[in-house]
Order: sequence, then C-alpha cells, then structure tokens
Amino acid sequence: MNETRRPPAPHPAERARTIAARGGRAALSPSDGTEHRVTPVLHHVHPSGSATIVLPDEHPLVGAARGAELTAMLELADHAPVPLREPVRGLLWITGWLRALDPPEAREACLEVAEERPDPRLLDVGHGASALVLSPASLVVADAEGTTSVRPELFAQAEPDPFAAHEDHWLRHLELSHRDVVGLLAGHLPDHLRGGHVRPLGLDRFGLRLRVEMPDEDHDVRIAFSRPVGTPQELAVELRRLMGCPFLARRG
Repeated sequence: MNETRRPPAPHPAERARTIAARGGRAALSPSDGTEHRVTPVLHHVHPSGSATIVLPDEHPLVGAARGAELTAMLELADHAPVPLREPVRGLLWITGWLRALDPPEAREACLEVAEERPDPRLLDVGHGASALVLSPASLVVADAEGTTSVRPELFAQAEPDPFAAHEDHWLRHLELSHRDVVGLLAGHLPDHLRGGHVRPLGLDRFGLRLRVEMPDEDHDVRIAFSRPVGTPQELAVELRRLMGCPFLARRG
C-alpha cells in the first residue's frame, strides 16, 4: 500500500515561535472561565515563551492578579496577509500563570519589550495601564500541519522562520501584482483542486503554502522547495524552479 508522504515543514516549536514573532491578534482569558476573553492593549511573547501583557488598570484581571497568580491562557491568531474567506491560518495557545507586576518590575518589563518591539502604548503603563506577565506551563500550536503541544524549553530553543518579518509584504505583492506567478505555482496542485481560486497563504524556509478556495470548502496545500532555504537569493532560486524556469534556477 502506497502512503502519501507529507512535504517537509518546520518543526512545531519553530512554527510556534514564528506565530509569536509575528505578533498576531491576541485574546487573554482566565483558565477557570470566570471572566470573558479580553483583547490586551499590547502583548509580546518573549523567546522563553513568557508573555508581557498590558491591560487597563480597571480591568478585573489586573486586580485579581495583584499579589496572586492566576491560571490564564493567551491565544494568538496568525492571520493571512491577503483577504480570505477563512483568514486565520494558525493559532498559538500559551497557558500558564498570570501575575501583575509592581511598578519597578513593570518598568523593567516595558524596557525589555521596547528593545525588541518599540511601541508607544508601552508609555501608558503606570498611567492608566498595568503590565502583567504570563509564565508558560504549556504551549499548543495549531495550523494546517496539525495540532501539537510544545514544551516551553523546546519553544525557547527554536527560532522563528527566517522569512517571518517579510512574509506579509511578499505574499501581498504576489497576490496583487503577480497573479501570473500564482497561476504557474498552481500547476503543482493535485488534479482534484484544479479550478479553484488559488491564493498565496504562507511562506517559510521549507516551501510555499497555497489556499485553494473551492465552492464547498477550502484546502491548504504545501509545495515543497527542493531544499530548505535561508536567504532571499536562495528563495528566488526555489521560486524560479517551481515556476518552471530551470535555466534561471541554475543561474541563481
């Protein structure tokens, strides 16, 4: 019996780090369900898996987390950079212990976040907003590759995908200005998905992901590179190969 081999993909810890690095939309909720989900003023996931979270002073979670640790979950949604019927292409859940920081801790935490991701909303901490920290006990990543639990130590050891910072711009450019290229890439789709509306969904060092919107449902398809890539030059070679330009690929 022949088994269909799945194309190579980043390790779950790497996919989790990539979602965290991209920021995404966040929702915070206590694990006991006593409070509704809240959208933080600001959130930042550190390489360790801990998260700095900013909430308005008056939010009940701030008061509850002062002098005590609450179990809470932070959900990060990774949205595709192009308009899709189902825009969420990945989710990361971080469950752990939530604690409100005292003023000296809050200042230190905000400075640490500002070094990686400067944001004027950090200036609100101490002036109507409070900083909290979520220390991770477990992480779960869910996307087209599957749903996988990631241990905090593996998350800390992993690195975000090398193209994470530029992926949105590249995919939007591909969607808006190079539909001919998308058409050539669609030639790698299985026969039963031909004829659907093909959209660029994702890009990582192992390959390109396409979303095929069919009348009845959507399908995500990974098209593998011949080898993992790490630079824009290597990426250009692989894209040319997928487009059917072997001469250009050899020149790359």
